Amino acid sequence: MSPTYADVKTMKSDGIRFWTRIALLFLVRSGRSTAPLSIMVITAVSALIFLSALAIGVNDAMLRNTVGLFSGHITGRKLADSVLPEDLMVKGVEGVLKRVYVPGVLSSGSLGQPLMLCGIDPPRETAFTAFEKKIIEGRYPQSGHSGVLISKPLAEELGVQKGAPLLFTSRSQGRSLGLTVSGIYQTHIDLLDRGIAFCPVSVMPEKDPGWSAAVFLETGVNAKDVIDEYSQKWPGKYDFESWETMMPDLRQLIDLEYISMGIVIILVFGVVAIGIACSFVIFIIKNMREYGIMKAMGVTTTEMSVLIVMKVALMNVIACGVGLLIGSLAVWGIAESGGIDITAFTSHNRYFTVSGIIYPRLTVFSLLAPPATAVLFSLMAAVWPAALLAGKKTADIMRMI
Repeated sequence: MSPTYADVKTMKSDGIRFWTRIALLFLVRSGRSTAPLSIMVITAVSALIFLSALAIGVNDAMLRNTVGLFSGHITGRKLADSVLPEDLMVKGVEGVLKRVYVPGVLSSGSLGQPLMLCGIDPPRETAFTAFEKKIIEGRYPQSGHSGVLISKPLAEELGVQKGAPLLFTSRSQGRSLGLTVSGIYQTHIDLLDRGIAFCPVSVMPEKDPGWSAAVFLETGVNAKDVIDEYSQKWPGKYDFESWETMMPDLRQLIDLEYISMGIVIILVFGVVAIGIACSFVIFIIKNMREYGIMKAMGVTTTEMSVLIVMKVALMNVIACGVGLLIGSLAVWGIAESGGIDITAFTSHNRYFTVSGIIYPRLTVFSLLAPPATAVLFSLMAAVWPAALLAGKKTADIMRMI
């Protein structure tokens, strides 16, 4: 539908609003031509929103499996007895576990192994960690009982089973404590499977000054923000470390996920932009008569370029909105239905020691990166057809008709 002379006169006063209306009319009139392009953008945006949310879900799963097994998101060391776990319950903190460590030797008859005896509160540990899932025989020692939870490699080295008596001798004061094996665990993580055993804190032979805290955060909370709040509360007094400091390899792996997803988004929309540019070049050549009439009526090259850009931009903005809605619904549906179980592919992966279920999660990155990139690349795609039209003189166009 070519604009009339009166339309062109109106354009002189209305400006962008006029060309927006003309661009919308073009998209409506050329629905059979623009629909495939719109579907391509909708599919790309919705799929990449879902994939981005899935990548965030993978990061959450690795973090949940790693810090949720035992260590927590933040570790505090040598905290004074006057500091209570409740004092660490600031905004964003889901729970705080109190632990007391005593170095010594655990022995059975003539066999002994140096290790760290960790005093815990078993019910609290069960509530906030997944360590109980790694117990292959027996259970956590009950509070007030002289039980001890040891690893499978340690049990094999000492030649003991569930119910066997053991003797723990502290290194600092030489005090001894008789214990009974209440359970045996195996995490397949050397640090936990060889150098540590667990008993109720109430039965430990001694308690060194200070205790350690395992702080568990709510999903999406930045550990650095919580540590900064602790530093303001106790300036320079206590040492708190985030999981990022303790596990730099996991931090780098998560960063690589973001980089990889960014590259995929750019590559996909790069291909989509080329397709859009080629299609609009074909549209322009096909409708060259209309553009020639518009130029003959006094439409400037700049105004023609604005029209082309408005067509491409409007088509992509509308398609991105639809794709964003579809992608968000897909993420919500999968997350609510129980996530995606990839346990069969992570049985030997130490970052999935507890669970292989992934729950896609929308963030600012996963929700906005695909449509924002699509709109940016669509504007770049409009350059070629706009330049093609701008390079044609009115007389040349009229001769082509």
